[in-house]
Amino acid sequence: MVPEKLTFSPLSRRQIEADFSGGHITSDAGLLLLREVDNQHQLTQRLATVLDDARNPVLVRHKLQTMVRQRVFGVAAGYEDLNDHEALRADQALQTAIGEEAILAGKSTLCRMEQRVDRQSVVKAHELLWHHFIEQHETPPKEIVLDFDGTDIPVHGDQPGKFFNAYYDHHCFFPLYVFCGRHLLVSYLRTSNRSDSRHSWAILALLVKFIRQYWPDTRIVFRGDSGFYRPRLLSWCDRNNVDYLVGISKNSRLLKEVDVPSMLVRRAHGELGEKVSATYRFQYQARTWKHPRWVIARLEEGELGANPRFIISSRYDDGVKLYYEQYCARGDMENRIKDQQLCLFADRTSSTRWWTNQWRLLLSGFAYTLFERLRAHLKKTPFERMSASNLRLKLIKVGAVIIRNTRRIRVLMSDAYPYKDELSDLVRRLVPG
Repeated sequence: MVPEKLTFSPLSRRQIEADFSGGHITSDAGLLLLREVDNQHQLTQRLATVLDDARNPVLVRHKLQTMVRQRVFGVAAGYEDLNDHEALRADQALQTAIGEEAILAGKSTLCRMEQRVDRQSVVKAHELLWHHFIEQHETPPKEIVLDFDGTDIPVHGDQPGKFFNAYYDHHCFFPLYVFCGRHLLVSYLRTSNRSDSRHSWAILALLVKFIRQYWPDTRIVFRGDSGFYRPRLLSWCDRNNVDYLVGISKNSRLLKEVDVPSMLVRRAHGELGEKVSATYRFQYQARTWKHPRWVIARLEEGELGANPRFIISSRYDDGVKLYYEQYCARGDMENRIKDQQLCLFADRTSSTRWWTNQWRLLLSGFAYTLFERLRAHLKKTPFERMSASNLRLKLIKVGAVIIRNTRRIRVLMSDAYPYKDELSDLVRRLVPG
C-alpha cells in the first residue's frame, strides 16, 4: 500500500514531507520539441508505412503509426527497453507528443509489432533515410563523402547470427554504418564472422545509383579505413567514377618505398627530441592492381619509434591535405556511432529474431535523425555541437506538471529551468506564428 505521506529528515527546524498528490508530473516535457520536428518531416509516419499490418482493423486499438512513434520517441527520451513502456504508456507527455490522449501500447503489443518486421521492411526503411537525406538539400552539393565503418554490439544470449570475434574478444554482431557528414544513411546489422568490408561493395553501389538519380553531377567520395580496402571494390569505383580515400595496411613493399623519407623523419626526431611527422606521396601498384594508384604515407617518429600509416587516393593532391584534412576527418564518424550505440541504444539487439534486431538498430537511427533535424534549429546556440545525450539531458528531460481539460493541455515547467530562454526561442523557430 502506498503511504499517504513521506517524511524525511528535517532541514534546520523545518520538517520535510512529501506525498503523491501532485497530479500528473512528467520528466519528458521536451518530447513536444521532437513532436514538432517529426510533424515537419513526417519521419515516423513514413517509417510506419514500411510495415505490413495484418491485424483485423475492427480489433485494432493502437495504430501502427502510433506504435512506431512511441518506440522512436521512447528511445529518444532515454528508454531503451520494451519493458519501460509498461509504465511509460501512461505518461501524458509521451501521449501528447505522439498525438494520443489515452493509454499507449504496452510491451507485448510493441513486441508483436517488431516481430513482424522482415527484410523488405528494412530495405524500405533505409530508402526512406536516403530520400530524407536528399530532401535536406535545396541544391545538389558539388561533393559528398560517404563514410563507411563498422563496430561491435556485444551479444549475451542465443540470438541468431551470434559469433565470437577474436578482435573484440567476445560474442557480438558487427553492424555497418554509413554516414554523409552528420546524415545517417545505413545502419545494417551483420554477423561478426566476416571482414569489415562485408556487403560494403553492394551497399556502396546501391547508394551511388540512388544518389545519381537526383544528383548526377555530384562528385561522390568513398572513405573508409584499411578494413575496407578491397582491390575489386576500388576497381569498381574507378569504373563508375567514384573517388576514394581508403586506408591500406603496411607491408614490406610499402615500407621499402618510404625508406628515404622515413630516415629523414627519424633524423629530424633525433635532432629536435620531439615527435615529428610528415607526409610522402608516391605511385604504387600492388600485384593485384591493373594500374598504379596514388598512395600517401603518414610518417611519424616519436618516443615509441616509427608509426607509418598509408592511404590510397584516387586523385592527385597535396599529401597533407589528403591525409590530415580529408582522410582524418572520418574520425568524426566515430562520434556519430557513439551517439547510436551509447546514447540511443542501438546495442539492444536481444531478440531471437534477426530482422527484429535489425529493426531496433533502425529505430535508434531514426531517433538519431530526429535529433539531427532538431539540431538544424539550434545553429548559433550553445546546443549546436552537443551530443545526442546532452541534447536529451538539457532539452528533452524537462520536468513539468501536465493539466488536461476539454479546451487545452497545459505543460507547467519550473521557473528555475536553466534553459528557458533557449527553449522559448527554439519553440518560436519550430512553431512559427
